Amino acid sequence: MPAIWAGSTSMSGHSKWHNIRLRKGAQDARKGKVFTKLAREIIVAAKEGGGNPDTNSRLRLAIEKAREASMPVDNIKRAIQRGTGEGDDAANYQEMVYEGYAPGGTAVMVSVLTDNKNRTVSDLRSIFSRNGGSLGETGCVGWMFDQKGLITIEKSQVEEDTLLEVALEAGAEDVRSEADSDTYEVITAPEAFGPVRAAIEEHGLKPSVAEVTMLPQTTVSLEGKEAEQVLRLMEMLDDHDDVQQVYANFDIAENELEAAAA
Repeated sequence: MPAIWAGSTSMSGHSKWHNIRLRKGAQDARKGKVFTKLAREIIVAAKEGGGNPDTNSRLRLAIEKAREASMPVDNIKRAIQRGTGEGDDAANYQEMVYEGYAPGGTAVMVSVLTDNKNRTVSDLRSIFSRNGGSLGETGCVGWMFDQKGLITIEKSQVEEDTLLEVALEAGAEDVRSEADSDTYEVITAPEAFGPVRAAIEEHGLKPSVAEVTMLPQTTVSLEGKEAEQVLRLMEMLDDHDDVQQVYANFDIAENELEAAAA
């Protein structure tokens, strides 16, 4: 589940939530489900742009994510072959983006890869409804988000001035963080993501998050029941097999996030 940036001076609760879940190893506990989602992304990337990661940037990023998750090499190779039609069972996934609303006026975008659109939209509508939200029309919240590259670095790895110099020289738009956060967030244009990430890694830094994602322009602050409902919605969406990414613009106090993740 992606980290999300929101606002000009503060890190969104969704980003904090993602970092907390990473620390607790939530994804490792569901490795089979993670591998399934990674394989789908590789399949679609290979089908769209061919099986050579040197000439297919989307496939290259998908393979990098798979390797970071310790996905077996054979699984990666098999997924590429399914995408290019070389495998025994060619896959046919549709790429869709659904938009909706969650409690407190939270805007939510859900990116899916599905082989059964009717099943997926029915499931998503049910998940939203059970958690106080609703699916909306295409475009109802998409205008609230911008596509950006996001690279998260633990503060313990580097001084802010050093990271600023490295990132901005490589083409990053900004480096941001809250005083009480233990991470920096490097923001890039989508086309600058690769060069900026390479420069950061060449400097010996290891990102905890590195992806092209959708970052909200503004956030909504949530607490109490609304916060609980939104976090439960995020969990249920993330657990759905067809859902690849979830983007939202909520901001929830870190103590509530920690309690929810306990």
